[in-house]
Amino acid sequence: MHAPFMKNIPIALIYSRLLIGFAIVLLSIFQVTHYVVLAIVLLSVGLLTDVFDGIIARKLNISSEKLRRLDSSIDQVFFISVAVATYIQCPDFFKSNLAKLIVLGAFELSTYVLSYIKFKKEIATHSIGAKIWTLILFATLVEIIVHCESVVLFELCLWIGLATRLEILAIVFTLKKWTNDVPSIYHAVKLRQGKEIRRNKLFNG
Repeated sequence: MHAPFMKNIPIALIYSRLLIGFAIVLLSIFQVTHYVVLAIVLLSVGLLTDVFDGIIARKLNISSEKLRRLDSSIDQVFFISVAVATYIQCPDFFKSNLAKLIVLGAFELSTYVLSYIKFKKEIATHSIGAKIWTLILFATLVEIIVHCESVVLFELCLWIGLATRLEILAIVFTLKKWTNDVPSIYHAVKLRQGKEIRRNKLFNG
């Protein structure tokens, strides 16, 4: 394999997630046969691209601010697309949990607003807590796609989502300058103090 081709793999994985999200929406709109299976497979593939784009970029030493910002933004579009597709299939779940979803959405939006106000850039903290929440969100979406309902898992997703959004707000508030890949508020405090932080080469950086 030629080096230039290898360097394009991470960005291809990132943009593939965009296409996967739109594909799930289209499958939902057209009520295709075996939608549940197809949606879960595509959602799983999308999650895997999210895991491996960063790992491959770091392995190739091409992880950059631009790439991490792009990754973060497309993650948002991907999960919003899946949520829209799931709403089309299971509107009653969303209607019965509307207040909770609005609160969660407001907290998510607030992280971007604060980052834009303070740094004129979107967030790309990729914190450990946010990564854990992504896995719980994935499991919750799968349950809703299959059963059009989720109780315990949704509550777990809600509260961990709120907790991790609060941590991201604290990270953004603490940082003196915009920084991507900040594992936790502890690391943000160290950065504010001018200290070096250690990042896991597999998950951050």
